[in-house]
Amino acid sequence: MKPNTISLEHGAGGEVMQALIGEIILKNFRNKSAGSIGLDSLDDGSTVSLENFNPASELVLTTDSHVITPAFFPDTNIGRLAVAGTINDLTVMGAKPLALTCAIVVPEGFSLQEFEEIIKTMDETAAEVGVPIITGDTKTVEKAALDSIILNTAGLGITDNPIRDSGFKPGDKVLVTGTIGDHGISLMAHREGFDFDTDLVSDSAPLWKLIEPILKLKTPEGEPVITAMKDPTRGGLANALNEMATKSGTGILIEEDLIPFKAAVSAACEMLGLDPLEVANEGKAIIGVKSGFEEEVLSILRQHPYGRNAAVIGEVTAENKGEVILRNRFGGMRYVDTPSGDPIPRVC
Repeated sequence: MKPNTISLEHGAGGEVMQALIGEIILKNFRNKSAGSIGLDSLDDGSTVSLENFNPASELVLTTDSHVITPAFFPDTNIGRLAVAGTINDLTVMGAKPLALTCAIVVPEGFSLQEFEEIIKTMDETAAEVGVPIITGDTKTVEKAALDSIILNTAGLGITDNPIRDSGFKPGDKVLVTGTIGDHGISLMAHREGFDFDTDLVSDSAPLWKLIEPILKLKTPEGEPVITAMKDPTRGGLANALNEMATKSGTGILIEEDLIPFKAAVSAACEMLGLDPLEVANEGKAIIGVKSGFEEEVLSILRQHPYGRNAAVIGEVTAENKGEVILRNRFGGMRYVDTPSGDPIPRVC
Protein backbone atom coordinates (compact mmCIF):
# COMPACT_ATOMS: atom_id res chain seq x y z
CA MET A 1 0.00 0.00 0.00
CA LYS A 2 1.41 3.39 -1.01
CA PRO A 3 1.88 5.99 1.75
CA ASN A 4 -0.26 9.13 1.79
CA THR A 5 2.26 11.39 3.48
CA ILE A 6 5.93 12.32 3.28
CA SER A 7 8.28 10.28 5.46
CA LEU A 8 11.94 10.83 6.31
CA GLU A 9 12.79 8.10 3.79
CA HIS A 10 11.52 10.34 1.00
CA GLY A 11 14.64 12.45 1.45
CA ALA A 12 17.12 9.72 2.30
CA GLY A 13 18.43 9.05 -1.20
CA GLY A 14 17.18 5.45 -1.49
CA GLU A 15 14.36 3.70 -3.34
CA VAL A 16 11.60 5.65 -1.59
CA MET A 17 13.17 8.94 -2.61
CA GLN A 18 13.71 7.75 -6.17
CA ALA A 19 10.05 6.79 -6.35
CA LEU A 20 9.03 10.26 -5.15
CA ILE A 21 11.20 11.88 -7.81
CA GLY A 22 10.09 9.56 -10.58
CA GLU A 23 6.40 9.20 -9.81
CA ILE A 24 5.64 12.79 -8.78
CA ILE A 25 8.36 15.25 -9.77
CA LEU A 26 9.57 13.91 -13.14
CA LYS A 27 6.07 12.83 -14.13
CA ASN A 28 4.57 16.29 -13.58
CA PHE A 29 7.33 18.56 -14.89
CA ARG A 30 6.84 18.62 -18.65
CA ASN A 31 9.61 21.02 -19.74
CA LYS A 32 12.77 19.70 -18.08
CA SER A 33 15.66 20.61 -20.36
CA ALA A 34 17.45 23.72 -21.64
CA GLY A 35 20.48 21.90 -23.04
CA SER A 36 21.96 18.45 -23.57
CA ILE A 37 21.59 17.45 -19.90
CA GLY A 38 18.27 18.06 -18.20
CA LEU A 39 16.25 17.00 -15.19
CA ASP A 40 15.46 13.58 -16.67
CA SER A 41 19.16 12.74 -16.54
CA LEU A 42 19.16 13.06 -12.72
CA ASP A 43 22.80 14.10 -12.90
CA ASP A 44 24.54 16.39 -10.41
CA GLY A 45 23.47 19.38 -12.50
CA SER A 46 22.10 20.36 -15.90
CA THR A 47 23.30 22.32 -18.92
CA VAL A 48 21.91 25.40 -20.65
CA SER A 49 22.64 25.93 -24.35
CA LEU A 50 23.50 29.50 -25.39
CA GLU A 51 24.15 28.80 -29.08
CA ASN A 52 21.31 31.03 -30.32
CA PHE A 53 22.25 34.10 -28.31
CA ASN A 54 24.53 37.08 -28.90
CA PRO A 55 28.04 36.37 -27.54
CA ALA A 56 27.95 39.85 -25.97
CA SER A 57 24.83 39.03 -23.95
CA GLU A 58 25.04 38.76 -20.17
CA LEU A 59 23.74 35.96 -18.00
CA VAL A 60 21.59 36.90 -14.99
CA LEU A 61 21.37 34.57 -12.00
CA THR A 62 18.89 34.92 -9.13
CA THR A 63 17.72 32.77 -6.23
CA ASP A 64 15.01 32.99 -3.60
CA SER A 65 13.61 30.92 -0.74
CA HIS A 66 9.87 30.74 -0.06
CA VAL A 67 8.55 30.13 3.46
CA ILE A 68 4.94 31.25 3.00
CA THR A 69 2.34 29.88 5.36
CA PRO A 70 -0.06 28.31 4.73
CA ALA A 71 1.30 26.58 1.62
CA PHE A 72 -2.16 26.73 0.02
CA PHE A 73 -4.15 29.94 -0.26
CA PRO A 74 -7.08 31.15 -2.41
CA ASP A 75 -6.73 30.05 -6.04
CA THR A 76 -3.15 28.80 -5.80
CA ASN A 77 -0.23 27.66 -3.62
CA ILE A 78 3.45 28.11 -2.78
CA GLY A 79 4.47 26.46 -6.07
CA ARG A 80 3.12 29.34 -8.15
CA LEU A 81 4.63 31.89 -5.81
CA ALA A 82 8.09 30.31 -6.01
CA VAL A 83 8.24 29.94 -9.79
CA ALA A 84 6.61 33.30 -10.55
CA GLY A 85 8.82 35.09 -8.04
CA THR A 86 12.03 33.85 -9.61
CA ILE A 87 10.81 34.54 -13.14
CA ASN A 88 9.91 38.07 -12.05
CA ASP A 89 13.33 38.68 -10.49
CA LEU A 90 14.86 37.90 -13.89
CA THR A 91 12.21 39.86 -15.75
CA VAL A 92 12.69 43.16 -13.91
CA MET A 93 16.40 42.94 -14.79
CA GLY A 94 15.43 42.70 -18.45
CA ALA A 95 16.48 39.06 -18.71
CA LYS A 96 14.70 36.37 -20.70
CA PRO A 97 14.28 33.36 -18.36
CA LEU A 98 16.25 30.38 -19.65
CA ALA A 99 15.93 27.79 -16.88
CA LEU A 100 14.92 27.31 -13.26
CA THR A 101 16.06 25.06 -10.45
CA CYS A 102 14.08 24.00 -7.40
CA ALA A 103 15.17 22.72 -4.00
CA ILE A 104 12.47 21.39 -1.69
CA VAL A 105 12.56 20.93 2.09
CA VAL A 106 9.47 19.16 3.37
CA PRO A 107 8.50 17.88 6.84
CA GLU A 108 7.47 14.29 7.44
CA GLY A 109 3.73 13.91 7.53
CA PHE A 110 3.18 16.37 4.67
CA SER A 111 0.43 15.13 2.35
CA LEU A 112 1.74 13.47 -0.83
CA GLN A 113 -1.38 14.62 -2.65
CA GLU A 114 -0.67 18.24 -1.70
CA PHE A 115 2.99 17.75 -2.59
CA GLU A 116 2.01 16.62 -6.08
CA GLU A 117 -0.42 19.53 -6.43
CA ILE A 118 2.41 21.96 -5.65
CA ILE A 119 4.63 20.28 -8.26
CA LYS A 120 1.86 20.52 -10.87
CA THR A 121 1.32 24.18 -10.06
CA MET A 122 5.03 24.88 -10.49
CA ASP A 123 4.92 23.20 -13.89
CA GLU A 124 1.84 25.16 -14.99
CA THR A 125 3.37 28.47 -13.90
CA ALA A 126 6.67 27.79 -15.65
CA ALA A 127 4.76 26.77 -18.79
CA GLU A 128 3.17 30.24 -18.99
CA VAL A 129 6.53 31.65 -20.08
CA GLY A 130 7.99 28.46 -21.58
CA VAL A 131 10.84 28.13 -19.08
CA PRO A 132 12.05 24.64 -18.07
CA ILE A 133 12.78 23.44 -14.53
CA ILE A 134 16.02 21.56 -15.13
CA THR A 135 17.52 20.46 -11.82
CA GLY A 136 16.76 20.40 -8.11
CA ASP A 137 17.05 18.75 -4.72
CA THR A 138 14.67 17.22 -2.17
CA LYS A 139 15.22 17.01 1.58
CA THR A 140 12.92 15.82 4.37
CA VAL A 141 13.11 16.75 8.05
CA GLU A 142 11.36 15.70 11.24
CA LYS A 143 7.86 17.08 11.68
CA ALA A 144 8.89 19.03 14.76
CA ALA A 145 11.67 20.81 12.83
CA LEU A 146 9.48 22.47 10.19
CA ASP A 147 5.88 23.63 10.14
CA SER A 148 5.41 23.53 6.36
CA ILE A 149 7.11 22.97 3.03
CA ILE A 150 9.92 25.33 1.95
CA LEU A 151 10.88 25.91 -1.69
CA ASN A 152 14.07 27.47 -2.99
CA THR A 153 14.07 28.41 -6.64
CA ALA A 154 16.96 29.76 -8.69
CA GLY A 155 16.70 31.17 -12.17
CA LEU A 156 19.10 31.76 -15.06
CA GLY A 157 18.31 34.43 -17.65
CA ILE A 158 20.02 36.26 -20.48
CA THR A 159 19.91 39.86 -21.67
CA ASP A 160 21.57 42.22 -24.13
CA ASN A 161 20.64 45.20 -21.96
CA PRO A 162 20.47 44.65 -18.18
CA ILE A 163 17.92 46.82 -16.37
CA ARG A 164 18.85 48.09 -12.90
CA ASP A 165 16.62 49.22 -10.08
CA SER A 166 18.95 52.22 -9.75
CA GLY A 167 18.31 53.60 -13.24
CA PHE A 168 15.82 56.38 -12.48
CA LYS A 169 16.60 59.80 -13.97
CA PRO A 170 14.79 63.08 -13.18
CA GLY A 171 11.78 63.43 -15.47
CA ASP A 172 11.13 59.69 -15.79
CA LYS A 173 7.56 58.57 -15.25
CA VAL A 174 6.86 55.90 -12.61
CA LEU A 175 4.46 53.12 -13.65
CA VAL A 176 2.99 50.12 -11.87
CA THR A 177 1.59 47.17 -13.80
CA GLY A 178 -1.57 46.75 -11.72
CA THR A 179 -3.39 46.97 -8.41
CA ILE A 180 -1.27 47.14 -5.27
CA GLY A 181 -1.43 45.01 -2.09
CA ASP A 182 -3.54 42.12 -3.42
CA HIS A 183 -1.23 39.29 -2.35
CA GLY A 184 -0.52 40.34 1.22
CA ILE A 185 -4.11 41.21 2.08
CA SER A 186 -5.63 38.12 0.46
CA LEU A 187 -3.16 35.84 2.24
CA MET A 188 -3.65 37.49 5.62
CA ALA A 189 -7.43 37.35 5.28
CA HIS A 190 -7.23 33.64 4.45
CA ARG A 191 -4.70 32.85 7.18
CA GLU A 192 -6.48 34.75 9.93
CA GLY A 193 -10.01 33.78 8.87
CA PHE A 194 -11.15 37.32 8.14
CA ASP A 195 -14.25 37.64 6.00
CA PHE A 196 -14.24 40.82 3.96
CA ASP A 197 -17.18 39.68 1.79
CA THR A 198 -14.96 39.67 -1.27
CA ASP A 199 -13.14 37.25 -3.52
CA LEU A 200 -9.65 38.64 -2.92
CA VAL A 201 -6.93 36.38 -4.32
CA SER A 202 -3.15 36.58 -4.60
CA ASP A 203 -1.78 38.42 -7.61
CA SER A 204 1.06 35.90 -7.93
CA ALA A 205 1.93 35.69 -11.63
CA PRO A 206 4.97 35.32 -13.94
CA LEU A 207 5.48 38.65 -15.70
CA TRP A 208 7.93 37.89 -18.53
CA LYS A 209 5.34 37.84 -21.33
CA LEU A 210 3.90 41.11 -20.01
CA ILE A 211 7.24 42.92 -19.81
CA GLU A 212 9.08 41.46 -22.84
CA PRO A 213 7.43 43.70 -25.49
CA ILE A 214 8.28 46.97 -23.73
CA LEU A 215 11.94 46.02 -23.41
CA LYS A 216 12.22 46.40 -27.19
CA LEU A 217 11.08 50.05 -27.21
CA LYS A 218 13.72 52.63 -28.14
CA THR A 219 13.84 56.41 -28.35
CA PRO A 220 14.61 58.03 -31.73
CA GLU A 221 18.20 58.25 -30.49
CA GLY A 222 18.27 54.49 -29.96
CA GLU A 223 18.18 54.55 -26.16
CA PRO A 224 15.97 52.13 -24.19
CA VAL A 225 12.64 53.63 -23.14
CA ILE A 226 12.66 51.58 -19.92
CA THR A 227 15.08 53.06 -17.40
CA ALA A 228 14.51 51.02 -14.22
CA MET A 229 12.41 48.14 -12.87
CA LYS A 230 11.74 46.40 -9.58
CA ASP A 231 9.10 44.04 -8.20
CA PRO A 232 7.48 45.35 -5.00
CA THR A 233 7.38 42.17 -2.89
CA ARG A 234 8.19 42.33 0.84
CA GLY A 235 7.60 45.85 2.12
CA GLY A 236 5.41 46.59 -0.89
CA LEU A 237 5.49 49.69 -3.02
CA ALA A 238 6.89 51.80 -0.19
CA ASN A 239 9.98 49.67 0.30
CA ALA A 240 10.69 49.20 -3.42
CA LEU A 241 10.34 52.90 -4.30
CA ASN A 242 12.58 53.94 -1.40
CA GLU A 243 15.26 51.51 -2.56
CA MET A 244 15.01 52.84 -6.10
CA ALA A 245 15.18 56.47 -4.96
CA THR A 246 18.17 55.85 -2.70
CA LYS A 247 20.11 53.83 -5.27
CA SER A 248 19.47 56.27 -8.13
CA GLY A 249 20.07 59.42 -6.05
CA THR A 250 16.74 60.91 -7.11
CA GLY A 251 13.45 61.89 -5.52
CA ILE A 252 10.11 60.27 -6.35
CA LEU A 253 6.75 62.03 -6.23
CA ILE A 254 3.71 59.75 -6.40
CA GLU A 255 0.05 60.73 -6.60
CA GLU A 256 -2.33 58.95 -4.22
CA ASP A 257 -5.25 59.27 -6.65
CA LEU A 258 -3.31 57.51 -9.42
CA ILE A 259 -2.24 54.40 -7.49
CA PRO A 260 -4.55 51.50 -8.45
CA PHE A 261 -6.06 49.64 -5.49
CA LYS A 262 -8.90 47.17 -5.31
CA ALA A 263 -11.62 48.55 -3.08
CA ALA A 264 -11.44 45.46 -0.86
CA VAL A 265 -7.69 45.98 -0.28
CA SER A 266 -8.19 49.63 0.69
CA ALA A 267 -11.07 48.74 3.02
CA ALA A 268 -9.19 45.89 4.68
CA CYS A 269 -6.10 48.03 5.23
CA GLU A 270 -8.19 50.80 6.77
CA MET A 271 -9.95 48.33 9.05
CA LEU A 272 -6.69 46.71 10.18
CA GLY A 273 -4.61 49.86 10.44
CA LEU A 274 -2.23 48.85 7.64
CA ASP A 275 -0.63 51.08 5.04
CA PRO A 276 -1.47 49.48 1.66
CA LEU A 277 1.77 50.89 0.25
CA GLU A 278 3.66 48.53 2.59
CA VAL A 279 1.74 45.36 1.68
CA ALA A 280 3.48 42.70 -0.43
CA ASN A 281 2.75 42.04 -4.10
CA GLU A 282 3.78 38.94 -6.05
CA GLY A 283 2.66 39.76 -9.59
CA LYS A 284 3.42 43.43 -10.11
CA ALA A 285 6.34 45.51 -11.35
CA ILE A 286 7.44 49.12 -10.89
CA ILE A 287 8.73 50.55 -14.16
CA GLY A 288 10.66 53.72 -14.92
CA VAL A 289 9.86 55.13 -18.37
CA LYS A 290 11.42 58.06 -20.21
CA SER A 291 9.02 60.98 -20.29
CA GLY A 292 6.91 61.10 -23.43
CA PHE A 293 6.81 57.32 -23.87
CA GLU A 294 4.54 56.43 -20.95
CA GLU A 295 1.34 56.22 -23.01
CA GLU A 296 2.96 53.84 -25.50
CA VAL A 297 4.17 51.63 -22.65
CA LEU A 298 0.76 51.69 -20.96
CA SER A 299 -0.95 50.74 -24.23
CA ILE A 300 1.26 47.67 -24.57
CA LEU A 301 0.93 46.62 -20.93
CA ARG A 302 -2.85 46.92 -20.94
CA GLN A 303 -3.13 44.44 -23.81
CA HIS A 304 -1.96 41.64 -21.48
CA PRO A 305 -4.23 40.19 -18.76
CA TYR A 306 -1.65 40.94 -16.08
CA GLY A 307 -1.37 44.58 -17.14
CA ARG A 308 -4.97 45.69 -17.58
CA ASN A 309 -4.78 47.99 -14.56
CA ALA A 310 -1.35 49.43 -15.35
CA ALA A 311 -1.04 53.09 -14.43
CA VAL A 312 1.36 56.02 -14.23
CA ILE A 313 1.54 56.87 -10.53
CA GLY A 314 4.16 59.61 -10.42
CA GLU A 315 7.48 60.91 -11.62
CA VAL A 316 11.14 61.07 -10.74
CA THR A 317 12.48 64.41 -9.51
CA ALA A 318 15.85 66.03 -8.98
CA GLU A 319 14.70 67.35 -5.60
CA ASN A 320 14.41 65.42 -2.31
CA LYS A 321 17.09 62.95 -3.32
CA GLY A 322 16.61 59.52 -1.81
CA GLU A 323 13.08 60.36 -0.67
CA VAL A 324 9.61 59.22 -1.75
CA ILE A 325 6.82 61.75 -1.34
CA LEU A 326 3.11 61.08 -1.74
CA ARG A 327 0.67 63.84 -2.67
CA ASN A 328 -2.87 63.11 -1.50
CA ARG A 329 -6.11 64.07 -3.24
CA PHE A 330 -6.28 67.33 -1.26
CA GLY A 331 -2.79 68.45 -2.29
CA GLY A 332 -1.16 67.57 1.03
CA MET A 333 2.27 65.93 1.06
CA ARG A 334 3.82 63.24 3.23
CA TYR A 335 6.98 61.19 3.16
CA VAL A 336 6.59 57.52 2.30
CA ASP A 337 9.09 55.88 4.64
CA THR A 338 10.82 52.56 4.30
CA PRO A 339 8.85 50.07 6.45
CA SER A 340 10.62 49.25 9.70
CA GLY A 341 9.44 45.63 9.47
CA ASP A 342 7.09 43.33 7.62
CA PRO A 343 3.45 44.16 8.50
CA ILE A 344 2.30 40.73 7.34
CA PRO A 345 5.00 38.08 7.95
CA ARG A 346 5.58 34.91 5.91
CA VAL A 347 3.74 36.02 2.81
CA CYS A 348 6.45 34.85 0.41
